[in-house]
Amino acid sequence: MKATFERREFPLEDPFTIARGTQDTAANVVVRVEDDEGNAGVGGAAPSAHYGETAGTVEAVLPELLAVVERVDDPHALARIEEGMREVVEDNPAARAAVSVACHDLAAKRVDLPLYQYWGLDATSTLATSYTIGIDDEETMRRKTADAVDAGYGTLKVKLGTGRDEQLLSAVRETAPDATIRVDANEAWTPKEALRNIEWLADYGVEFVEQPVPAANREGLKYVYERSPLPIAADESCLVASDVPDVADRCDVANLKLMKTGGLREAKRLIHTARAHGLEVMCGCMIESNASIAAACHLAPLLDYADLDGSLLLADDDFEGVPLPAGHVDLQAVDRPGTGAREV
Repeated sequence: MKATFERREFPLEDPFTIARGTQDTAANVVVRVEDDEGNAGVGGAAPSAHYGETAGTVEAVLPELLAVVERVDDPHALARIEEGMREVVEDNPAARAAVSVACHDLAAKRVDLPLYQYWGLDATSTLATSYTIGIDDEETMRRKTADAVDAGYGTLKVKLGTGRDEQLLSAVRETAPDATIRVDANEAWTPKEALRNIEWLADYGVEFVEQPVPAANREGLKYVYERSPLPIAADESCLVASDVPDVADRCDVANLKLMKTGGLREAKRLIHTARAHGLEVMCGCMIESNASIAAACHLAPLLDYADLDGSLLLADDDFEGVPLPAGHVDLQAVDRPGTGAREV
């Protein structure tokens, strides 16, 4: 097999702000793995500095990771590829995820099946994905909310973590009175602030609150979980499957991302571990291309919630992905093998 990669810079449709900062571009690294018969799989890395990765660090470690793929020389040997990558690069989950996605894409293409069928999953029902409304001024958040609702998104994830959180959420709720709203604080609150905020969030009909306190404050997360009138989701506190036992008594929902797990096999391990601990499961994403999000969509039959809108925040994406009619992941509409990602 032959493996290559290239960095791509994707401008965002609008600047995107969360409690930690603002970005107006997304640097992704696209991986391509090709077999001797001309079949090619693609994957993408959307690194986050919050987890110690940049496009530069991804590019630095990919030669070692792709050397493993070429040495194994069998895209169906996914366990061996995963183990080999962990032996040469222990961290850098976004880089490993890009390779994992590309290899899964290629393996499914070689047997002419969409990835969910390659896994043997049932995709007869669809799963709603949320559309994220970043922090902004009230008027801009109203506009983005109206645009999302007009596009068919009935579930919104609202970023908070400012001194004007209630005004911002009120603007979203007034604009979308019938929408399902989830709130993500991205670690911005102290435990006591979180409980005060959750009290009024409940009055706005919020479905659940994601990562209200810093990931390092595990006892703070438990304090909030035990007293909150709303369900709590763990994101930054839950990176890989081995984190699940530590958060199982501190949240209701485990939120995975491929860029945190380091690949699709670990993502499925996290899902099954969360289920074994009585948790619901959501799959989210970074701001990333369909080169990677398309693969995450194939996990939908295993999920309770999805937040797979990252490519929708780009001004333009080089890849088509899984159809999202009326804001739902529709795997039965995937009309090509593999993840469904296709360069356009």
